[in-house]
Amino acid sequence: MAEPTTLERLRQDARDELAALIELRCRMGEDPWTFLPELPSVDEQVVATLREERLHSERWSPARARAYHPTARRGDVARFEFEVLRDIALDHPELSRAVWSMLERVPSTW
Repeated sequence: MAEPTTLERLRQDARDELAALIELRCRMGEDPWTFLPELPSVDEQVVATLREERLHSERWSPARARAYHPTARRGDVARFEFEVLRDIALDHPELSRAVWSMLERVPSTW
């Protein structure tokens, strides 16, 4: 059997993570009809994972520190988040739809 590609593995990991979260919230008594629409899609979860990995990388960590610094200019956070997510879309074109849907929801302080 062939080894799954990185994206396939990331999607499976995201499915597992979301399933665990759903089970936990149901066990805590939450109504799935209430919280399921709020959960990210599998691809959005993958993008969030890739984003988190990049934030700790040598390339992106200094830029994040500058963008989120108290003296940063207005708009620096949004520009930084756009660049990180754009980089993910360029590296993984299959995730472009999820990236662009997440860009619409980038808050000023993420």
